[in-house]
Amino acid sequence: MRAQTINVKESTGRILSCTIFRGGGKKLLSKGHVISVEDISLLETEGMNEVWVAELEADEVGEDEAVMAVANELACGSVDIRQVSGGRANLVTRDPACVLVDDELLKQINCTASIAIATSSNFSYTAPGQRVATIKSAPFAVARDQLETIVSILKERGPILQVRPIQNPTVAVLYSDPVSGERARYLCEATIRKRLAVFGVNLSLALTCVEEEDLVARSLQHLLNAKPSTVLIASTTAPAGPSDIVGRAMARIGCSLERFLAPVEPGNLLLLGYKDDVPIISAPGCFRSTKPNVVDLLLPPVLARYRVSGWEIACLGHGGLLG
Repeated sequence: MRAQTINVKESTGRILSCTIFRGGGKKLLSKGHVISVEDISLLETEGMNEVWVAELEADEVGEDEAVMAVANELACGSVDIRQVSGGRANLVTRDPACVLVDDELLKQINCTASIAIATSSNFSYTAPGQRVATIKSAPFAVARDQLETIVSILKERGPILQVRPIQNPTVAVLYSDPVSGERARYLCEATIRKRLAVFGVNLSLALTCVEEEDLVARSLQHLLNAKPSTVLIASTTAPAGPSDIVGRAMARIGCSLERFLAPVEPGNLLLLGYKDDVPIISAPGCFRSTKPNVVDLLLPPVLARYRVSGWEIACLGHGGLLG
């Protein structure tokens, strides 16, 4: 990019290299602004004869064009692109949603010297109209070959950001306790309803049972017959592993174990399984606690009908110390 001082009358379409202020100190035109015919009249009215401008080289792309090229490949799902002056574009959600981030691809793109991308956290919940990513260009221009490389990587490996809408999920809960399922309901129900309300979701179906393998298995199967999108097991006992009552009951109905133990505190004793595509989540203690815990990390993706893997739970360790 070439910077030079030219006559105001010849500056149409050029990029301002510095901010221009009025005599009293009020900003007139911002750095990076593309000068229009109307701007020339404004500058002459302020008594300016020359301006310092930048001119793109043949192998460069303007900052606004560059960030839009990246923004168009950056995300998929319920998201809109909003361009901002000064080489920036923001991604804003259309619906209540869960944000999924390809962290490795994000790091790779951010290692370039031309484009910087900031996103919301992986698995985070977002309300409609919320910004979930911003793309910023180097000032004024980006080398064309660097931009083409970034866009090529995104086209080949897919978007960095997926915004999955949360659309009418149905949540079923099984309250279980060694003595009385109603005790578990009493301890957990208000907190569960409050947690779901954050996402605009109501509790669809609930059962209680004494925590015995046969009763837990039959209760889970009854809940699954109603075809919920998610099942929560609010148990008052802390399992030593999948071989305990809740884990055996899940296996008995054909549930595949995805993960036991999460690198999240509170919430280490998470048990996640799937019956076909329906996640079944046991997190003893977490459903009755109002403090942030592993349930708060998992609810957004499962409510958005995303299948969380054991590997992804293992990745929660970085930042998993919640309190």
